[in-house]
Amino acid sequence: MSVRVGFIGVGGISKVHLEYLAKSQDAKIVAVSDIAEEKARQVGATYGASAYVNYEEMLDKEDLDAVYISLPPFAHGKPELKAAEHGLHLFIEKPIATNIDTAKEILKVIAEKRLISSVGYQWRYLDTVGKARELLSGRTVGMVLGYWMGGLPGVAWWRVMEQSGGQFVEQTTHIVDLARYTAGNVKRVFASYALRSLQDVPNLNVPDVGTVTLEFENGAIGTISNTCMLSQGYNVGLNVVTRDLVLEMTGSSLKRIEPYHTEEFRTRVNPYNLEDQSFIDAVKTGDTSKIRSTYADAFETHRVTMAANESARLGKPVDLIE
Repeated sequence: MSVRVGFIGVGGISKVHLEYLAKSQDAKIVAVSDIAEEKARQVGATYGASAYVNYEEMLDKEDLDAVYISLPPFAHGKPELKAAEHGLHLFIEKPIATNIDTAKEILKVIAEKRLISSVGYQWRYLDTVGKARELLSGRTVGMVLGYWMGGLPGVAWWRVMEQSGGQFVEQTTHIVDLARYTAGNVKRVFASYALRSLQDVPNLNVPDVGTVTLEFENGAIGTISNTCMLSQGYNVGLNVVTRDLVLEMTGSSLKRIEPYHTEEFRTRVNPYNLEDQSFIDAVKTGDTSKIRSTYADAFETHRVTMAANESARLGKPVDLIE
């Protein structure tokens, strides 16, 4: 029996999920909603689903098992809570919020209602990342070096700190999550942000450069830097450094560097498809073991990015251990 799925938000990355689920024998796209009425109708017609402008009406009227929530950061909160009221399992695109309190409330409801949850940190599903974790097993990580160097996304809300959370929250969260997944949890952050080059962009108040120092619970040290001021794409990835092994990870490859030996592995999987199938399988069977980023785990990544923003604002380190 197919898992009956609804969508709240059908722009951006939701298209990837829609295309995969439409081909899956284990899922059926029943309904979609979006505040852009024409977009909702077009997507609904494409996938044979009912279309709504108001997601609450969709949740009230449709018989669903799960819902995908793919919204700008500032719009998270009420949709998740409303879906949880209906007992629906949740696939939520990152970032999960622009503040801690909203995410805490969602986390609490998911736990209370024992809902299955998955968050769109697709890097965790890369075969190369799995290989990296194998290679790091039993080794002492000394440091990590992360980076997200690129240009300014075109959507208006991304350029407003209050709506996107800024680049470290909206984009670089993937690198933060990868650092946690390969090197361990973070206990302290110290961030420095600046707006250096994009002052001429209308209605923009996000920093265009930033560096965050991380102290891990296991003693490792890291830095993750980002910029959105470039006129072209440049580089996105994470390097993990041990005494006799350096790993360089990107979204398409893993480079293994050892004394007198270097080897490169290319990604052979579609991580979006894997995260979708893992979620659908979990809803269908109740076995969540293949989900690599639950909401509870994603919340820990969110805490790091929120602490970085607070540290940059205060100009001092912020501790995460409660």
